[in-house]
Amino acid sequence: MALRIVFMGTPEFSVPTLRALKEAGHEIACVYTQPPRAAGRRGLATVKSPVHQAAELLGLPVRTPANFREEGDRAAFAALEADVAVVVAYGLLLPEAILSGTRLGAYNGHASLLPRWRGAAPIQRAIMAGDSETGMMVMRMEKGLDTGPVALTKRVAIGPDMTAGALHDRLMLDGARLMVEAMEKLEAGDLPLEPQSEDGVLYARKIDKAETRIDFSRPAEEVHNHIRALAPFPGAWMEVPSAKGPERVKVLESAIGAGSGAPGTVLDGADLTIACGAGAVRLKMLQKAGGKPLAADAFLRGVALPPGTVLS
Repeated sequence: MALRIVFMGTPEFSVPTLRALKEAGHEIACVYTQPPRAAGRRGLATVKSPVHQAAELLGLPVRTPANFREEGDRAAFAALEADVAVVVAYGLLLPEAILSGTRLGAYNGHASLLPRWRGAAPIQRAIMAGDSETGMMVMRMEKGLDTGPVALTKRVAIGPDMTAGALHDRLMLDGARLMVEAMEKLEAGDLPLEPQSEDGVLYARKIDKAETRIDFSRPAEEVHNHIRALAPFPGAWMEVPSAKGPERVKVLESAIGAGSGAPGTVLDGADLTIACGAGAVRLKMLQKAGGKPLAADAFLRGVALPPGTVLS
């Protein structure tokens, strides 16, 4: 017997879970996602979220409330008479009326090993901190931010050069499978719930544009972690000298290099090894504003960065 589910999600990360639940035979009563956003240089067009687009392709009804402050929106949710709400990266804090508005409650797919990295950017913060492991968790939601009891966990190793983009893609597929398993157990009445530990709580605050600039005065390992944590989006960046003045360039892939010197100094112009506060990093994939990503050798065919050049 299938569950009647309200699905709530917004970005591409949420889409595999929506599809997997439908393929598993559950009834998707309605899909909630954030409203279409302005797009284009002038902001005149609007773009539906990836979940919105996926739901329409699947023939599912979609709702896009800005929030749930209006009583009408809460009543409409309750009127769905769903068994459970499944939430994956929805992007809105849900009030108690929604969390308790289904027969079995609300369950969230979260991309960290809770209680480490509660909050908005767990994938990026885990890599930035140099964590060697993360995972997907299914938790029963309560009013606190990612504080509810955990039902299922899938642990995932973070390789030393893994980017946020690669980890994102791995976790979104693992998360889909894990949520299907969780709903099977919930339907059967044997889904385990374990309270989170009070120790080791860390918050994964949203990535701010102000922290995306590369700081070569930091140790090489921290610089490398910073670059891969922000790849491919929003992208860690630096400025390189050009005939027109400093030019902003994103670094999308790096590795620990060899050598030392004044922070920001190009040590090897052939493979773009840059000195850091301790050690060095090798820049492997770069992108100019408005350009396409280029491997270092291709990038250097259009930009002269001989040894001794200082990047900032």
